[in-house]
Amino acid sequence: MTVQDLPLSGIRVLDVATFIAAPYAASILGEFGAEVIKVEQPGSGDPFRRFGTPSGRDDSTLAWLSEARNKRSLTLGLSHPQGADIFKRLAREADVVCENFRPGTMEKWGLGWDDLSRINPRLVMLRVSGYGQTGPYRSRPGFARIAHAFGGLSHLAGMPGETPVTPGSTSLADYLSGLYGAVGVLLALRQRDSSGTGQMVDVGLYESVFRVLDEIAPAYAKEGTVRGREGVGTANACPHGHFPTSDGKWVAIACTTDKMFERLVAAMGRPELGGEEGFGEQQKRLAHRDRVDKLVAAWSGSLTQQAVMDICLRFEVPCAPLNTIADIFDDPHIEARGNLATITDRDPDIGDVVIPSVMPRLSETPGRIDSLGPELGASSDHILKGILGLDEKEIAALKKAGIV
Repeated sequence: MTVQDLPLSGIRVLDVATFIAAPYAASILGEFGAEVIKVEQPGSGDPFRRFGTPSGRDDSTLAWLSEARNKRSLTLGLSHPQGADIFKRLAREADVVCENFRPGTMEKWGLGWDDLSRINPRLVMLRVSGYGQTGPYRSRPGFARIAHAFGGLSHLAGMPGETPVTPGSTSLADYLSGLYGAVGVLLALRQRDSSGTGQMVDVGLYESVFRVLDEIAPAYAKEGTVRGREGVGTANACPHGHFPTSDGKWVAIACTTDKMFERLVAAMGRPELGGEEGFGEQQKRLAHRDRVDKLVAAWSGSLTQQAVMDICLRFEVPCAPLNTIADIFDDPHIEARGNLATITDRDPDIGDVVIPSVMPRLSETPGRIDSLGPELGASSDHILKGILGLDEKEIAALKKAGIV
């Protein structure tokens, strides 16, 4: 399959964003055929190039190689009038612009939505920021951890009465916002197919987090319920958490219905714990959560992780190991599904790099990874010549002035 066969072939994306959120949206588009031009500051580039584990190449980390996949790097000083003018010329030929500066920054350079949509009415512009483009907090700086806090996630994460945590210490808000951003871009492109006019997609990092917190909003509005930290369990089901095994490992068990609990106690060899005389009803289990969890933990703690898995699966009890990344690399299902992709970089100092594969998987036009994150400015000459028609003398002058 060629790039031309992919769903977004023919779509050109200018990724002028930094770090993860909007660049992740651009990466998704690139995996499905879009041409993605990564616009970076001359000399330094996207700060994400220096975030995480060194890759063996001076200008990038492993995080950069993974998340800047399928992109071509163009260096361009947008704060310089001539650099901004070149960006406008590129935007005139583009379908999508992705940015995540603090609101007002692009406008300061003459590259805001009003500016760009005026020169290209068909343009779709994704704007990701901490608090969105409007509202009293629009100018506040924002990162994923700030979004987790403001959006309500951090208050829910951790053990009851202890310090709130960020689940997994990940940049979850960035990735969620990138996903919502990609969906927004696709919706805007679909609308453009019929109207001929583009539009702006506005995503606040905290909004992506807040959107996935299930019933937290309606429960507070109706009952005044302020959910707190519930540790490894949940207030709505029991047993529903993480349980130790005899070999120092853990399993997750989720019994969300009475029928699932019946299967679990049968697997435990303790059928008397179910039914009316035991804890067969969810409300009764919730009322005696500590007792039920201790019973399950005592059973799981007497067996190895694999033994617990084997028994639970035989009785059709929802159960999974708490995998480390080493476990994930060794898992046959991960291998069968192709969830890890090995990409060989042109730089021999980097060689093979294993990264997460493309998601989602399409049956007829699956996405692809053609390259790892590019070297800084590696495609500058090609882009300026091929798209804008600049000659070598003009490009040399731009480089001498520090604009490219």
